[in-house]
Amino acid sequence: MPSLQDRLLISPRRLGAILTPVITAAVAAAVVLAVTAQPQPPADAPLDHALGVTGPEGIRSVAYTQAVAAAKTKKPKVTVIGTGGTISGVATSRSSFTNYQSGRIAISDLVGQLQPEIGEVADVTTVQFGNKGSGGYSMAEFHALTLAVESALRTSDGVVVTSGTDTMEEFAYWLDLTVQSQKPVVLTGAMRPWAAGTPDGPQVIGADGPANLYNSIVLAASQSTYCYGTVLMLGDEFHAARDVTKTSTHRMDTFQSRELGVLGWIDGPNIKVGRAPARVDDCDSKKRWRTPFDLSQIPPTALPRVEVVYGYQQAGGEAITAFAAAGVKGIVTAGTGAGGLSSAQSSARSAAAQSGVVFVTASRTGSGSTYGGSSSLPIVAGDDLLPQKARLLLLLSLAFSPTDTAKVREWVTTLGNPEWDTTPRGTGGN
Repeated sequence: MPSLQDRLLISPRRLGAILTPVITAAVAAAVVLAVTAQPQPPADAPLDHALGVTGPEGIRSVAYTQAVAAAKTKKPKVTVIGTGGTISGVATSRSSFTNYQSGRIAISDLVGQLQPEIGEVADVTTVQFGNKGSGGYSMAEFHALTLAVESALRTSDGVVVTSGTDTMEEFAYWLDLTVQSQKPVVLTGAMRPWAAGTPDGPQVIGADGPANLYNSIVLAASQSTYCYGTVLMLGDEFHAARDVTKTSTHRMDTFQSRELGVLGWIDGPNIKVGRAPARVDDCDSKKRWRTPFDLSQIPPTALPRVEVVYGYQQAGGEAITAFAAAGVKGIVTAGTGAGGLSSAQSSARSAAAQSGVVFVTASRTGSGSTYGGSSSLPIVAGDDLLPQKARLLLLLSLAFSPTDTAKVREWVTTLGNPEWDTTPRGTGGN
């Protein structure tokens, strides 16, 4: 079977982006997880509520099918790793949606408030990784978070990570690129704080945290996203980590995947899978499915500094020049339109690239592709990767291949922009 990289050569990305929703929507089936209100069964007893779970029929993977089937016969083990954010926040009053302190409630207490109902879905354990806003985490802490998730997945069937929503999409994409286990990893959080007054105070009116946390555990336990990599779940929807972005400062439906759309929905006891990321097609080959970014092989000090520079009318090139002088190894340009830069920025980029700084070209528009790049300078087109996502991929690529620009270019082009092989099987590409 050809590798993902070989298939990319066959199928142009735009064709894949157009056909993928059609193909996957046509072949997807409903994944049903009927949660009952019966007393919690013994740990070794089959779960009646899981007997209706089925996987999308279009995923031709033995490993995926086995994982979904196994979730029907036993109570799954799910670890919830807390990092803080609004979901663990305490507001000044029950009606205060924006005036609150994040990171006040322990993750064990949040999960405890979902009992006994969540105990009927999974055996849940918790890990308090941190308790602060998402923007306060360093790349070294991101490195440690990946190792914490990997450690939990050795004994659990899935992991849920709670975080603040401000940079949740970066948390999700980082884990998507670095977690080597094929088991489900789900990111969740909240747009409104959990409690009012004190950590054990009354619940904020309309708080979305309890439902989001509950649904995320249900999703991880169902194995519906086995081999999907990391997904982000908020507001009854789950999205691919690569595609999703925060689109509104306060709205509850802030997370969207724009051109590609959601992966699926959680409607009460029903999990409906609408599409799947391209990497699911490699589920039966762990070697092809995994990325090269195994963080157990490098220390956090190996992660280089990579920055983002924003393009706008008559933008100066001093920021690029200063970053290069400061020893920055990579820069992502969030250009106008299809990645355009001002003349000053373009000149500064050429000079920095000649000195060894690697660039990825992205767009500030929020959707659409950038093409081209440079064959003579280390300037790589980021296709439709958002600037903040392209930064993480470039950072990891430089960490694992600091001197091989060709390898960095290959990873950004393939790992960063995967697509489905739309060639019918058995045709040999003809």
